[in-house]
Amino acid sequence: MDSIGSAGLRQGEEALSHPEEGLPRPSDSSELVQECLQQFKVTRAQLQQIQASLLGSMEQALRGQASPAPAVRMLPTYVGSTPHGTEQGDFVVLELGATGASLRVLWVTLTGIEGHRVEPRSQEFVIPQAVMLGAGQQLFDFAAHCLSEFLDAQPMSKQGLQLGFSFSFPCHQTGLDRSTLISWTKGFRCSGVEGQDVVQLLRDAIQRHGAYNIDVVAVVNDTVGTMMGCELGARPCEVGLVVDTGTNACYMEEARHVAVLDEDRGRVCVSVEWGSFSDAGALGPVLTTFDHTLDHESLNPGAQRFEKMIGGLYLGELVRLVLAHLARRGVLFGGGTSPALLSRGSILLEHVAEMEDPSAGAARVHAILQDLGLSPGASDVELVQHVCAAVCTRAAQLCAAALAAVLSRLQHGREQQTLQVAVATGGRVCERHPRFCSILQGTVMLLAPECDVSFIPSVDGGGRGVAMVTAVAARLAAHRRLLEETLAPFRLNHDQLAAVQAQMRKAMVKGLRGEASSLRMLPTFVRATPDGSERGDFLALDLGGTNFRVLLVRVTTGVQITSQIYSIPESVAQGSGKQLFDHIVDCIMDFQQKQGLSGQSLPLGFTFSFPCRQLGLDQGILLNWTKGFNASDCEGQDVVNLLREAITRRQAVELNVVAIVNDTVGTMMSCGYEDPRCEIGLIVGTGTNACYMEELRNVAGVPGDSGRMCINMEWGAFGDDGSLAMLSTCFDASVDQASINPGKQRFEKMISGMYLGEIVRHILLHLTSLGVLFRGQQTQRLQTRDIFKTKFLSEIERCLRPTLPPPLQGAFLSTVGDCWPWVVARSALEDEVGEAMTHLFALSSSLAPSDSLALRQVRAILEDLGLPLTSDDALMVLEVCQAVSQRAAQLCGAGVAAVVEKIRENRGLEKLAVSVGVDGTLYKLHPQ
Repeated sequence: MDSIGSAGLRQGEEALSHPEEGLPRPSDSSELVQECLQQFKVTRAQLQQIQASLLGSMEQALRGQASPAPAVRMLPTYVGSTPHGTEQGDFVVLELGATGASLRVLWVTLTGIEGHRVEPRSQEFVIPQAVMLGAGQQLFDFAAHCLSEFLDAQPMSKQGLQLGFSFSFPCHQTGLDRSTLISWTKGFRCSGVEGQDVVQLLRDAIQRHGAYNIDVVAVVNDTVGTMMGCELGARPCEVGLVVDTGTNACYMEEARHVAVLDEDRGRVCVSVEWGSFSDAGALGPVLTTFDHTLDHESLNPGAQRFEKMIGGLYLGELVRLVLAHLARRGVLFGGGTSPALLSRGSILLEHVAEMEDPSAGAARVHAILQDLGLSPGASDVELVQHVCAAVCTRAAQLCAAALAAVLSRLQHGREQQTLQVAVATGGRVCERHPRFCSILQGTVMLLAPECDVSFIPSVDGGGRGVAMVTAVAARLAAHRRLLEETLAPFRLNHDQLAAVQAQMRKAMVKGLRGEASSLRMLPTFVRATPDGSERGDFLALDLGGTNFRVLLVRVTTGVQITSQIYSIPESVAQGSGKQLFDHIVDCIMDFQQKQGLSGQSLPLGFTFSFPCRQLGLDQGILLNWTKGFNASDCEGQDVVNLLREAITRRQAVELNVVAIVNDTVGTMMSCGYEDPRCEIGLIVGTGTNACYMEELRNVAGVPGDSGRMCINMEWGAFGDDGSLAMLSTCFDASVDQASINPGKQRFEKMISGMYLGEIVRHILLHLTSLGVLFRGQQTQRLQTRDIFKTKFLSEIERCLRPTLPPPLQGAFLSTVGDCWPWVVARSALEDEVGEAMTHLFALSSSLAPSDSLALRQVRAILEDLGLPLTSDDALMVLEVCQAVSQRAAQLCGAGVAAVVEKIRENRGLEKLAVSVGVDGTLYKLHPQ
């Protein structure tokens, strides 16, 4: 803790034990004096009880629990964002109720430039008592008149003015510019206003006056204005505290916790309205006889009990009641009183501040008392100072207990072990009572030690903050438009998806006929799907990277799998073909020996995940190596034959290579063992592809007209002929141009895991250049290719509540592993079968219930990338991720729709019941 913090902590501890610390000791120690001062002493346990009670009431009100009625209101203000420093423009502010019986109009200019601040112009108007207690229309007409008088004197253009309305009374707000007065406070009692929308009343008055065209953009209370006007610092300012005529606080709550909003995303500023806190169990022990007298004589007996112990409208009155009581008892002023001392409102907040201040000296206290018609002696001056100190110390401590409750709520809502936050303070009590602020800060440290709090005084009483609310609303609206324009091409409608489906149908037909098409439609020579009768022991070999697997699969009434991973050294992967395939066979022999299979001749299936032209079920010509392989004398050769030759060279092993397949076909066949209706295989991982069972009569390259054959579509290349140009965005074009194969695999580049993160990164770069994200600050990290990985999309959206479309006609099955096995089970071969999911939407059952988890994940990911972000940024990044992911899933769905429609029409059916076997990391790890 720094020295300032330590000093504040000491101040808080001393205030709890010695409320009058720093003042001369009273010379008169009579029991009556001690009795009066003791009533204002509050213990730490009492403050903690108030803190806990207020926190409980806050949470009850947030939940919308109406019975029993919560002791605070917790009103949403519909301010969803704090400033980030780029706001600019000219704004008019009208403040009503912030400083008691006055009204203030301000002209605020925001430059959007850090460190460049233009002082606001302002004018204050005293509200006549008759207006404060008269008809509501009279009050708002008075406000419109003051507004016009102020604007008449301003030299700048007054066309299209935007106004922020600071209305510092308890209101029920239903929008940023809609607020219904609940009850008057602070000495106002205008008729015909309670229950009415005060923004509309002001608009009507402005229209009646007719002098200016003014748009009332936002209505806020002074507390929100104080928070929003806080200068940007190292930590976010998300709490506002006002102690003026009245007292209140606001803070940025997680929107998901505010029941009345029914909103899961982002944050919203909540006005605590703690002036009305009145829990008898917590407040009862600290209420004095003077508090009861003050409440009884007030305009609103029984209401705003907490405010009447803290607010500046009441501190002077509490001091007056104590002094009058002591004078009547003969302890003060020689037992004499005066008409002023016995009159309500004769001692003001300013008097208390001056008399309490030790630096003011006895002469100033003496002068104030004389102005009240009193004749104080030396001992009277000391005693009056102690009374002022006791009343103000208690006020600061009670305010600290309430603020500690807010900080605890903020910490718990954010689920943070240590909360770092700035509190903006405003109001005349905070501004003119240095000792009040010191005690407040020290007591907060005692009551909320897990919160690291800095206090920032309001610069201009919150007027700039009200303008800032208006400016932030304008900024958010502009940014929302830019975001929607950017993401609009990713939000595909039914007609667009139907067009993709139709285009794919045409490409499928052309490919099957052998005509020019972006879909190759390759025969796999797999002619049937499993029927569940397959039995036996099989070996499987899976080669597709620097590691490969050998598996033993035993199929009885179920499936038992044993596997081992072997590495392929770089020298082997890039050596001779003979060396590579000899190494593979050596690994198979090692596996057989470990499994006790030496000497047995088992059928083997070969998953070979490199580009091949298949000529039969056990014939595949390698077109070219990828993934770092470059073994010589293999390209253009039948890889099954190369494996068989290696087996022959190693005479100790007997293997029968039955089939070579790709992973898409394997997925379909594997899931087909679980569900005999599975006739489609879909891969959505690093890349994407699909296969399905086609009528043999439609396959031009294979003789025969009866039966079916599995077709490997190679659909990643769909659209390479330009048929997807109408859906391609500038971000897709950027990703394509930067890829190793520009102009190729266009469908895959809009869907698969290798590219989605890059699409998101390019969108984020664009939005940053527009100033929508990260305050417009470009960072080198974001310009680094592949820095935003597709797994981030999955991690972010894993936390979202499900937003899934209605169930499809048919089921999707998912498997774990490479899952090609059942393709050769009909030819006596089997590979790994993982877990099967019987329906695509079963994933939704494990989703987290709140988008707020996703927002925290966004923050964690972006902060880890070194990107400066606000809560608004996190929301927009989340929307970008959702839009890109949703388009990918919809395009994939349109492709599947084309396939199932082709199968249905092939068979002349009105309805088709079919399952789709699905594999791939994107499908499995992305929960939406």
